[in-house]
Amino acid sequence: MKKIIVDNRTKKKIVLCFIICFVVLITLFNSFQIIKSGEVGLKVRFGKIVNTSLNEGLNLKIPYIESIVKVNIKVQKSELNVESSTKDMQVINTTIAVNYRVDSKEATKLYRTVGSSYEEIVLQPAIKESIKSAIAKYNAEEITTKRAEVSSSCLELLQEKVKKYGIIVEDFNLTDFKFSDEYTKAIEDKQVAEQNLEKARLEAETKIVEAEATKKANDLLKQSLTDELVTKQFIEKWDGHLPTTYAGDNILGMFNIK
Repeated sequence: MKKIIVDNRTKKKIVLCFIICFVVLITLFNSFQIIKSGEVGLKVRFGKIVNTSLNEGLNLKIPYIESIVKVNIKVQKSELNVESSTKDMQVINTTIAVNYRVDSKEATKLYRTVGSSYEEIVLQPAIKESIKSAIAKYNAEEITTKRAEVSSSCLELLQEKVKKYGIIVEDFNLTDFKFSDEYTKAIEDKQVAEQNLEKARLEAETKIVEAEATKKANDLLKQSLTDELVTKQFIEKWDGHLPTTYAGDNILGMFNIK
């Protein structure tokens, strides 16, 4: 068998072919990008947006010159804890859950003015400002009794703050309230005192009802016990024997018998 002798020049050609093929493959791979459902694609060239009408699916771009920025337009959730003060200066820790989405028509403006970190830069600070402003209008006791009203107020404030960026707030929930330990203890003591007061009131009302019922029964009994009826009942039950103890000549007069 003849040996195949490969000289250095041939080896270099083979290596060069492999390199060229590899570069071509990488270039082709970077020439396309997939945009998924629920996303908006923005084509950027040298940091400038040149196309905002990219459709879902495979999209072409110039490798190493253009890039495609994807903006999520599906409903997303942002949750955080905010410490604020009520109208009567009670400190409250509130857990807030916000469902929001980016308006597809405003995605370009949002990326230009804020960038991709819009949740940290715009949304979360707006949530904190809204909850602090809303809670400051209510006393601590009202926060729990008017929870729906507080939540609605927060939602309106938040929507007003972020709509100019193209962020739409779908839902706003105050998932948890936590007051200071001192205030919580005071509320518990107040509830116990109110329960004891209500119990005492009910007991007093029960006694009054019982007393009135007893009085009415006695009044009815007095009305029914006339002198004639008492005398008649006595005569019917008397066995005819006089008492052994003398009580005067007119013993029967005590019964008013005429």
